[in-house]
Amino acid sequence: MSELSDFGYRQELRRSLRLRDLLVYGLIFMVPIAPFAIFGVVFNAAKGMVPLTYVIGLVAMVFTALSYREMSRAFPVAGSVYAYAGRGIAPWVGFLAGWAILLDYLLVPTLLYVTGAAALGTVLPAVPQWLWVVFFVVLNTVVNLAGIETTARVNRWFLLGQLLVLAIFVVAAVIAVSARGGWSFTPFFNPAEFSPSLVFGALSVAVLSFLGFDAISTQSEEVQGGPRVVGRATVLSLCLVAVLFIVQTWLAALLVPPGTTEFVGQDATNQAFYQVAGLAAGPWLTVLVAVTSALAAAVANSLVAQNATARLLFSMARDRTLPPFLAHVNEKRRVPERAVLLVAAVSLVLGLFFVGQIEFLSTLVNFGALFAFLMLHVSVSVYHLVKRRQRSYGMHLAVPLVGFVIIGYVLWNADPDAKIGGLVWLAIGIVVIVVRKLTGREITLNLNETTRAD
Repeated sequence: MSELSDFGYRQELRRSLRLRDLLVYGLIFMVPIAPFAIFGVVFNAAKGMVPLTYVIGLVAMVFTALSYREMSRAFPVAGSVYAYAGRGIAPWVGFLAGWAILLDYLLVPTLLYVTGAAALGTVLPAVPQWLWVVFFVVLNTVVNLAGIETTARVNRWFLLGQLLVLAIFVVAAVIAVSARGGWSFTPFFNPAEFSPSLVFGALSVAVLSFLGFDAISTQSEEVQGGPRVVGRATVLSLCLVAVLFIVQTWLAALLVPPGTTEFVGQDATNQAFYQVAGLAAGPWLTVLVAVTSALAAAVANSLVAQNATARLLFSMARDRTLPPFLAHVNEKRRVPERAVLLVAAVSLVLGLFFVGQIEFLSTLVNFGALFAFLMLHVSVSVYHLVKRRQRSYGMHLAVPLVGFVIIGYVLWNADPDAKIGGLVWLAIGIVVIVVRKLTGREITLNLNETTRAD
């Protein structure tokens, strides 16, 4: 097994995380109740077949999770797909992959703050949503600056709270559906509405709920037990959260009034799940679900999103592909504090600008992640089959190939505006690469090519 020093780095971050911490981290990042916030958007896109969308999403993401597992074992360093594509293929490819997922990581906290503010708008409409955004940004920044152990402890409490509220909703929904005699598998497959492009178009939004398992790899330099723990947590957390997504969206879809295939209007779409919860047990459940969704998104999820984004910035700055000042680590708390503060500043500015625009932010966030996943799958095959000349065609050719095809199809069916915005972002990244090359500043990564992971 390779050590961090084998890749030209010294241990600066504190190794204190275990498997359970990574599982909590992944579950919190993906948010067990993530469909609460985007249920209406996915419902509209999939014509009611929300659980089917999440089933397909699990299949798609499993192949990506397996690719992450393979590369986290080969390169146990912070940086996620940036490090994997850069070392698996070439440094400039790693930069482009990192640049792509940076769009995801920089916008995810913003999306979460906007989502949380919208949820609280259901309960406290008199409070301006921008004020909630400011409050959440300040709170999360303080916690993340306190250190990784504090973040991990806060994560565990938030996860427990989410699972408790989800259990309450499930029980209430089962009772309500049973009382109405409304059990049906139509939300899994409605032949009158089904088409592959329809479902994969909805998946381009629903995949947002799964984003987070990939962020576990950003904690590689802070985990005990080696890279195998990171890989195991990546796959396991994905499977656990997918089951929760499928169950809750099936029950919610069954509670939607018969014949409804679309929620009309931005407010109705954004608050769809909360209203459905009210149909199950009354206004008290609407309030409980909305408040929990707000805290889960704008505090718990954005807390780890800010943490992961800061680690990605730290990793890229350490290799001087981003300004080196972002690689500074606080000697006492062992956190990349400047990167944390930069993420907070970006989230605050964008959060105030995009208040209420959940659907557009969702699709734009997904473009960056999906493109980076494509680069990840390519890096698995190139590194293991070409560079290392292995003959492991199942795990290192078939798995990434299937993952590439599925992710590519989802990306092809994404929102046109999101694709335009994403391509513009990629074009800027390519310009950065060209300018660096023309000015003699090649993109390089620390790597001892003679050292290989087991």
